[in-house]
Amino acid sequence: MLHIPLWKRVLIVGVCALGIITAAPNLFYPRVEAHNDAIVALEKSGVNTPEQEAARAAWPDWLPSGLVNLGLDLRGGAHLLAEVQVGDVYKARMDAFWPEMRRALAEDRATIGAVRRAPSEPDALRIQIGEPSQMARAVEIARGLASPVVTLTGVGQNDIEVRAEGDQLVIGLSEAERAASDDRTMQQSLEIIRRRVDEVGTREPTIQRQGTDRILIQVPGIGSAEELKALIGTTAKLTFHPVIGSSGDGNANPGVGNLLLPDAEQEGLFYILEGSPVVTGEELVDARPDVDQNGFPAVAFRFNPTGARAFGDYTANNIGQLFAIVLDNQVISAPRINSHIPGGSGIITGRFTVEESTNLAVLLRAGALPAKMVFLEERTIGPELGQDSIDAGRIASMVGMVAVVFFMIACYGLFGVLSSVALLMNIALIFGVLSMIGGTLTLPGIAGIVLTIGMAVDANVLVFERIREELKTARGPARAIELGYEKAMSAIVDANITTFITAAILFMLGSGPVRGFAVTLGIGIVTSVFTAIFVTRLLIVLWFERRRPKTITV
Repeated sequence: MLHIPLWKRVLIVGVCALGIITAAPNLFYPRVEAHNDAIVALEKSGVNTPEQEAARAAWPDWLPSGLVNLGLDLRGGAHLLAEVQVGDVYKARMDAFWPEMRRALAEDRATIGAVRRAPSEPDALRIQIGEPSQMARAVEIARGLASPVVTLTGVGQNDIEVRAEGDQLVIGLSEAERAASDDRTMQQSLEIIRRRVDEVGTREPTIQRQGTDRILIQVPGIGSAEELKALIGTTAKLTFHPVIGSSGDGNANPGVGNLLLPDAEQEGLFYILEGSPVVTGEELVDARPDVDQNGFPAVAFRFNPTGARAFGDYTANNIGQLFAIVLDNQVISAPRINSHIPGGSGIITGRFTVEESTNLAVLLRAGALPAKMVFLEERTIGPELGQDSIDAGRIASMVGMVAVVFFMIACYGLFGVLSSVALLMNIALIFGVLSMIGGTLTLPGIAGIVLTIGMAVDANVLVFERIREELKTARGPARAIELGYEKAMSAIVDANITTFITAAILFMLGSGPVRGFAVTLGIGIVTSVFTAIFVTRLLIVLWFERRRPKTITV
């Protein structure tokens, strides 16, 4: 007997209602998006502006506000492929290792004589030894400062290699440490780029590693590739150095281990600084836009306990000396230390605009990129092109749906009408699921939805053809419908499981657009089976219970 229990009917209707409710915000995309962005802005800044209040009021808080995120090809935005200059990190490691090495060798000055840093290649540290006959002792001291490489492939190896060349001690990174350093540099670059992009509130950016030293960055909704480069391409490397002197000659020799850097504001002024910073931006825990004592835009900062201690100790021991604040190899300020500065907080002043001080605070909070990036590929996709893609996808979906509905009604009459209603429900469920999981819809994703529209009625075709066969046995319409679903079930399950496996493989092995296609296809398969087996059947049962026909035509 054709029958569906009450609990199952309630469950089917409930799932359909949930799908419609969660998909509905996409019909009011601009309003809901503005509402969501206003909430995010309020959480970040803690300030509720009239514009944000109006945007929040445009969509009730008690209604669902999940949206299907539009991908780069639909929303427009910027695409960058960057190459990380991992070799920069080797030089930074050697520069940071020199003070430690100098202190260690100074303890044996009576044996090995005076030492000084000699000119060397970027990825090595060369030290001139006063007593070459004691080179073995110098090598022993240097090797005593080595640390084990903390990786699975570098077990048992040290982070540095030490050798002697005449009267020079040469120190460089080992191969195992270079590999580990490259991996750390890429991971750190990925995380910092992700933080910087997230700070500006973009939706669903794609930031992923490609190969050994490249990063793919796709950010929907941003104005241009140049704007994205300005956001993530600046290293924002903040350091604090003791000042040795100043010069008006940009080609002056600062001395081995020292730096000659220009003043950011005064053209023709150069500062000679010690190469090793007292503290760095890596020890910052906060940076925010502020104003100085004259009311001009500035950036306030605060160090962590380690940085605060080093900052405080240096200012206490060097009162009256100049102390340079260096940002990206430019001296933005070189104030004189007038007193001990405890607490580890300060302010960066300069000729900033409000926008520049805000952006600098964002960059400093996100941290400094560990190495320079070279942009190998850049593209800007305008919102007009994205809208064209949406319009084309909408037209393709409507044409596909009209064609499927026409075919189903022409072939199966009333049953075709009921399956077409279920098809509409299927599309609502797809968008509802994408909204709930925060999925990103791309042009290939639209192709997956269009394909799903064509495949969605496939199960219904199997059922209806089976019902036609059963009607020939004159067992009655109710029994024919019941047997039609029972005997078509194995073919439906088999076909959809194999297609779902294909979608899963595409998702696991593919990337970018391929994964977008796989996601919508996989979700569409699940919702299609649900609507074909349960929703269409429920509609047929409700119609049959109401009309009680003696015969039916399929």
